[in-house]
Amino acid sequence: MESQVRGGTRWKRFAVVMVPSVAATAAIGVALAQGALAASFSVSGQSFKVTTKELVGTGFSQYGALDEGYTMDGKKAVHPVAVSSFKQATIKDLCQSVVTPNIPVLGNVSLILRAGQGAKPVEAQNLYIDVADLSADATFENIDIGVAAKDANKGPAMRKGETANPYGFAQQADRAILTDVKQTAWATTAGTFKLSGLKMSLSTGVKECY
Repeated sequence: MESQVRGGTRWKRFAVVMVPSVAATAAIGVALAQGALAASFSVSGQSFKVTTKELVGTGFSQYGALDEGYTMDGKKAVHPVAVSSFKQATIKDLCQSVVTPNIPVLGNVSLILRAGQGAKPVEAQNLYIDVADLSADATFENIDIGVAAKDANKGPAMRKGETANPYGFAQQADRAILTDVKQTAWATTAGTFKLSGLKMSLSTGVKECY
């Protein structure tokens, strides 16, 4: 941990945004005990990869939870996640990829989506990202680590249908700057999601953002 400016904290190449391993385990344990579900829908059997050159968000909060969904053969599955939410966010050079395996005749098929590569970044409001793994460089302003979930008020409120222990672990910051982001996620939701310069492509084989 390296202090950069008053009210700011920096980590490099962390596994899950702003969650020390002990705290992450505790938060996920609380979610398991309380039956907390992160996404407000059943997630698919495919996680997806995302890279961004820079994400700048205001009104940041995070808590441990679960995404409930399916495997690719239709069985029920549950995935522990760190839900990172932002009231507002701008994202530069966004890449999102997902690989569908074993399609008859074609084999693996990759879908890649790109946006925000020009002068206009991707813009989002009330953005929630259910992260399974992440690495980046990050700076947080006016960060609170270990705040009770019921008292976290800098970021968006938990989504409708979510449940969590109001006295469980959470963390929040006025502003977050993430650069060189690489992450695997199970779900993303947003009140608005403006994709400037959207490009989408399909190809055979395994072709991912990273």
